[in-house]
Amino acid sequence: MEVEQLNDSIKSSKNILIVSHINPDGDTLGSMCGMYSLIKLNFKKKCDMLTVSKVPDKYKFIPNIKYAKHIDKFDKSREYDLVISVDVAALDRICDAKILFDKAKYRVNIDHHKTNISYGDLNFVEGDASSASEVIYSIAKQLNWEINLESATCLYVGILTDTGSFRFNNTTPRALKFASEMLELGICPNDMFKHCYETYTKGMALCQAYCVEKATFLENDKIVYTTVYKKDMEKYNTDEEFAEGLTERLRAITSTEVAFVAKEMKNGGCKISMRSKKIDVAEICKKFGGGGHKFAAGCTMKYNVEESVKKLLHEIRKYEL
Repeated sequence: MEVEQLNDSIKSSKNILIVSHINPDGDTLGSMCGMYSLIKLNFKKKCDMLTVSKVPDKYKFIPNIKYAKHIDKFDKSREYDLVISVDVAALDRICDAKILFDKAKYRVNIDHHKTNISYGDLNFVEGDASSASEVIYSIAKQLNWEINLESATCLYVGILTDTGSFRFNNTTPRALKFASEMLELGICPNDMFKHCYETYTKGMALCQAYCVEKATFLENDKIVYTTVYKKDMEKYNTDEEFAEGLTERLRAITSTEVAFVAKEMKNGGCKISMRSKKIDVAEICKKFGGGGHKFAAGCTMKYNVEESVKKLLHEIRKYEL
């Protein structure tokens, strides 16, 4: 069985690296720290954890997150026995960390995005799972690994955030069952919700309000988008964290069928976050090197904000809204 292969590879590896994706969310960080905790608990081994972007302040409560290091602090010439990517739909999502992934003696890919092409030597890609954290919890149960409050806290963050606090269509009976088992281990859902959803600074709130106010509505208000520039984030003294949840706010408008946020990146290009109520935005993002889920996807475009918006609108208008 594949789960046994994972168990054996962890057992035989002297050095292990766990990699999260760029612009980290609750699932990639929760699944990274959850896997770290499970390996420490069940194999008495410590792993390295790698991030390629700043960890949002609201997720700094996650157990063991303090041990995660930015790619800039890694020796890229190092060769790991085992590298595990978590919640990484495509390898370009780990940026410079791809060097370490490619050189590893054995590579494991744990994910839940249907666009994932199974790029690892061993792949656990469950397109119907709510999150990578759910996939990891399932693996742990199959292998009879011990799961304690620490590891459950990490994985609960992933399930909670990727289901939109159990509101999205990926909130399945299995996801709820796993979450209930985690509560039995001692997790306080109110505390977790506050950490993940009620940690806005004044600057973040004002910047989101500004972006919503200047949103553009097209096609009888079926398409709505807003743009975010570096100068906007500087004006409100905030960073990329502020945009989390912004696309969902636009999609929540009654008339909206497709919503997206186009955000200027510090080093050039444009980061796109898309949401829809019926069209497959993962297919649209895939055309620009991204991917995700049918109703929630994203990509990074090499063009400026205006050109990126133009190209996205061209693709969206191919669909019947």
